Amino acid sequence: MNNLICICGPTASGKTGLAVALAKKLDAEVVSCDSMQIYRGMDVGTAKPDAAEMDGVRHWLLDAAEPGEDFSVGRYVKLADEAIADIHGRGKTAIICGGTGLYMDSLIKGETFAAPSRPAQREYVEHIAEEKGIQFLYDMLMDADPETAEKLHVSDRKRIIRAMEVFLITGMPLSYHNAQSKLKPPKYAPIWIGLNFRDRAKLYRRVDARVDQMLARGLEAEVRALLDRGVDPKTTAMQAIGYKEMAAALRGECSVAQAAEQIKQASRNYAKRQLTWFRRNEAIHWLYADEEADLSGTALKIINKGD
Repeated sequence: MNNLICICGPTASGKTGLAVALAKKLDAEVVSCDSMQIYRGMDVGTAKPDAAEMDGVRHWLLDAAEPGEDFSVGRYVKLADEAIADIHGRGKTAIICGGTGLYMDSLIKGETFAAPSRPAQREYVEHIAEEKGIQFLYDMLMDADPETAEKLHVSDRKRIIRAMEVFLITGMPLSYHNAQSKLKPPKYAPIWIGLNFRDRAKLYRRVDARVDQMLARGLEAEVRALLDRGVDPKTTAMQAIGYKEMAAALRGECSVAQAAEQIKQASRNYAKRQLTWFRRNEAIHWLYADEEADLSGTALKIINKGD
């Protein structure tokens, strides 16, 4: 049996439930692939599975970082590789489950990232951006790595800084490292299962219902607790859907009810972007939750057929 399975799809489509059901049938463990469930203390707004939902199945890469940390795709791939090696080392199947397409694709491809961030170089580049402006730094990148610069907007501060940092650390442009990475064959050959709804309106109703449930479970209190702990509202974690809008409500910029509507709209838009990302992958076997009476049974047939 192929001992690596990827379960992907849009938010609120039921990925966790399917992963747990399959894990119990296959003696498997789940490796989360969600860029926000990685953070501790961010449970309600990320729909992080609780003990009841995990139903005794071990889940990896939940609560692996603090909200103030700048967690990267490179760090995710490293931790996920380690989790998969541990699971496979005990003769079990690993199920990668989540909706963060960049993380999942990078893991499966085995992408190597140009260079780990180094405080000295990062501070130097950020100093240039602060003192001379992002346009000046962008012009520097255009000289050092025009291929990368042409793909970035001058307002994309984070990626411009990272690209210049890579050039300073390695002496090679980021575009070169990316090209070398693409030449490598994929590290893993998983069976891909995609979960969706044939009727898009049903998916959107599930998205809205999930937001209502988050509010009932205490999203407002969770965001307030993070801010009270001193988590900077500008961190990557606090820019997540649900947290950014609720933080604005807590600052008095809108009402909680208005924040809730903004969260629902942002979540529906995110679901559309997720579907656009995953539909590029022709290896995915799509299951439709509004048509399949036995999702885990159908998925198991696909998995067994793919052995």
